[in-house]
Amino acid sequence: MTPDTDTLTLADGTIIALDSDGHLQDLECWSPEVAEKMAEHEGRILTPEHWEVIELLRDFYARFEMAPAMRALVKATRQQLGEQKGSSIYLMSLFPESPARVAARLAGLPRPTNCL
Repeated sequence: MTPDTDTLTLADGTIIALDSDGHLQDLECWSPEVAEKMAEHEGRILTPEHWEVIELLRDFYARFEMAPAMRALVKATRQQLGEQKGSSIYLMSLFPESPARVAARLAGLPRPTNCL
């Protein structure tokens, strides 16, 4: 395990272990501070719009015990945040690489099924 790719160190010195895809090894370690540190590590700045999606994903996971793939994420976003934000184009603008995968990682969730 290399410090730069498989762990994060929080301001208080806590070390957070990541798997090879950058997801938390222990989902219980997630906090907003961890999400911010993960985003910083990836060169991202989380805006209120990012946080809406992250919170939506954490709620989805709490209800269904799974992280949604893209179609389910778009549908859940549309239902909770409205038509304008409930589109793949909007989600791609926030998380360009893969909205379902990247947002789930930042939300402290496992990799969604059916995501490359």
